[in-house]
Amino acid sequence: MATLGGIVFTGILVVAAVGDLRTRRIPNRLVAVLAVLGMIFSIAQEPSVWGLIRGSEGLIVGLACWLPFYALGWLGAGDVKLFGAAGAWLGPLQALEGALIGALAGAVLSLIWMLKSRGVRDTAVTLGMAASSPGLLAPSTQEPARRSTMPYGIALAFGAICGGWLPGLLFR
Repeated sequence: MATLGGIVFTGILVVAAVGDLRTRRIPNRLVAVLAVLGMIFSIAQEPSVWGLIRGSEGLIVGLACWLPFYALGWLGAGDVKLFGAAGAWLGPLQALEGALIGALAGAVLSLIWMLKSRGVRDTAVTLGMAASSPGLLAPSTQEPARRSTMPYGIALAFGAICGGWLPGLLFR
């Protein structure tokens, strides 16, 4: 049962990541399916109210980890909702672990994205200035929104998948 659930979980997250890469959007329907199936999975893993609590706590932790970055304009609402829905599968501790892994993956992806779009010199200058003024890393309003923004859903999906398949990787 857990392996089948893991395959479904991974499949939905891969679809979301690919969609985010292609369109810079994560459909609400996909997020809703992920959340509902996550709650069902949590209840199946821990029957009774404890499974419902585990799934709910994971959803809340998943949202809470990324909501501040949405408020700063660094992430889209779809990214936050995607990770919250993944948290329903993971439970609170694994959601936190997945968020940390996703943040690390996002840092690497962001650096690669900046190098690709701005080149080495401009990336070095931007990162140097951002060390004293982090607001410089917020998306620019002058650039076209769709293609200039990084598909952070890829990093979040990666973090959630690692949190699910490799529990205890960061916290033992």
